[in-house]
Amino acid sequence: MIKIGIFGATGYTGVELVRLLSRHSHARLIFAASENSAGMRLSDVIPCSYDTPLIKADEAPLSDVDVVFSCLPHGASAELCARVLQAGKRVIDFSADFRLRDAAAYAQWYGRQHPHPELLADAVYGLPEIFRTLIEDANLVANPGCYPTSVILGALPLLELGALADPVVIADSKSGVSGAGRKPTQATHFVEVNENLAPYNIGHAHRHVPEIEQLLNDAWTSGDRRLEIGDSTANQNSISNTQSPISVLFSPHLLPISRGMLSTLYFKLTPTAARQDWQAIFAKRYEGEPFVRVLAPGKLSTIAHTAYTNYCAISVHQQTGALASTLIVVSSIDNLVKGASGQAVQNMNLMFGVAETEGLL
Repeated sequence: MIKIGIFGATGYTGVELVRLLSRHSHARLIFAASENSAGMRLSDVIPCSYDTPLIKADEAPLSDVDVVFSCLPHGASAELCARVLQAGKRVIDFSADFRLRDAAAYAQWYGRQHPHPELLADAVYGLPEIFRTLIEDANLVANPGCYPTSVILGALPLLELGALADPVVIADSKSGVSGAGRKPTQATHFVEVNENLAPYNIGHAHRHVPEIEQLLNDAWTSGDRRLEIGDSTANQNSISNTQSPISVLFSPHLLPISRGMLSTLYFKLTPTAARQDWQAIFAKRYEGEPFVRVLAPGKLSTIAHTAYTNYCAISVHQQTGALASTLIVVSSIDNLVKGASGQAVQNMNLMFGVAETEGLL
């Protein structure tokens, strides 16, 4: 039995985590912490069926757990994660505190010095489709952001194969309102969101940009899969003619729905890459992945494909004629599941050697 603690249990991701763990045959919730609601039950704070008692973080019995999920905001999460690690326990962090490897980049994008830069080298980025083996042995897992999960999974096969003629990836992404968290703002007020579609932080301004670029550039420079497309002659032409690092032109939008996320991605291909069967390449890359589904040719990925599940649904759309060098990929996830709590449980399963799908099907 995996003994579990949760910091920040009353947020949307915390409640989703309690829901998933309640049906996990190897999980036992030892404590759930909330600074503002300590002494109450989870069902007193948010409408749900879970009467889980809430305590303050300082009262958390870390000696009684195997792993802690930290569902806290940036900055505050790092402090508690450090405390968990000092207690000799493992931790899965939902914030951005350990996603970026460079403390200077963190300071630039999050407007504060990193609370524990000495821990950055120990953190493993929690995307199982890339880092499964590292996650198994990790003590500190940086659970990916929701937007980055949708974009990275949709772009990964192309970057791994060096198929891009242009180092700019265009990502047009849309999220349900729960992606903004429980704390209300004017932008997430019902009257502002209902019957509206609002872009925000477009271009190269959103805090998820450096996280996305970090992972895409890892795939771009690794080169370990570049020789898998075409014949030996074509392979030499399939690698992009630019050595520039990958940049993301990212346009997030707020949808008038509670949950769900859809990213439409645009890529400019090299001539050799444009002649490949990308439907087959994506299917091969994700063959055997329990939570990535490459839809059949002609099908379009939608939010309904993944709502309330830990799946990522991907559809691949090759163009013809004058647009043959452009590939469009649509990637769908549930922002609270594969984009947060479900992916965290998937990571926990890997860390403790239980079936990766446990509690998630």
